[in-house]
Amino acid sequence: MKYLFPLLALTIMLNCSTNKASAEYATIQYEAGACFGFCPIFKMTINKDRTAVFEAERFNFSRDTESQENEGTFKGKIDQQKYSELIALLNALQLKNLKDQYGNKNVSDLPTSYLTVNYQDGSLKKIQDYGKHGTPELEKLYQFFEELKTNQFWTKID
Repeated sequence: MKYLFPLLALTIMLNCSTNKASAEYATIQYEAGACFGFCPIFKMTINKDRTAVFEAERFNFSRDTESQENEGTFKGKIDQQKYSELIALLNALQLKNLKDQYGNKNVSDLPTSYLTVNYQDGSLKKIQDYGKHGTPELEKLYQFFEELKTNQFWTKID
């Protein structure tokens, strides 16, 4: 009986630390590729401390050619609520169980998304999705990144 309590406490601590470690991400990178039209082209990298870099290449703010001066590299810090939403979306995906590639290559002129997640343990998961319709959960994640471009404060650095 005297060993039961320490054993139970150790089991609980190991379970908690294992669950926490499995959900921690070092960096999350999303890249939206081009199509033949006005698809936004950008890359966003978010670190575990919520600092982020947003590289806006084309069609992120407007379709006007005059808006090209608005494109460039931006930095910011994702607010805690949005970061928590992002982590919840990633956890719901069970990324390690997803395929590495999605999409129908027989259809032309679709944008490609690239999701790269670096885990705290050093492992890496990459997903390439031609057409951005891999799974319904992935579609939600892609939309979330599209919205981060406008619902966060970004400072232009380049």
